[in-house]
Amino acid sequence: MSGLLTAALTACAFALACGNGARPSPSSPPPSPPPSPSAGPRVVLPSGLTIALEVARTDAERAQGLMFREFLEPGAGMVFLFPRADVYPFWMKNCHFPLDIVHTTADGTVVDVLANVPPCASDPCPSYAPKGKADTVVELNAGVAAANGVVPGARLSYRDVPDR
Repeated sequence: MSGLLTAALTACAFALACGNGARPSPSSPPPSPPPSPSAGPRVVLPSGLTIALEVARTDAERAQGLMFREFLEPGAGMVFLFPRADVYPFWMKNCHFPLDIVHTTADGTVVDVLANVPPCASDPCPSYAPKGKADTVVELNAGVAAANGVVPGARLSYRDVPDR
């Protein structure tokens, strides 16, 4: 009998620990975005939003980019640093989510914004080139650029981004 009681108590404890499996109601507020980073490589957009940046400055890091990732966290991005200004086309091979690709000069002046660039659906993947020369490129989640005033001629402020 004590074995049956122990099994029943264990089952009750397990059910309580796991919750009832109910999903939040559709009216539940969405999770809030992470706080803006105050240290490490980052970029401040014209709206004041600060984005934490991963840095790609070697050929290997630039070639890898955001490939094979399932998502990019809200408030995160990747900056690609090139040795000189040029027209650097990007492609979306093995990228699983759309991106805004922002080409800038080293001082943060936006040269071009390639908005909502879709993942590559089939080979050969198209490449996306800016309208002018740039030496710095930032990849953001799709929609972030438009929502935060990132347009050609606007200025981004890079903070704690290493030298090329």
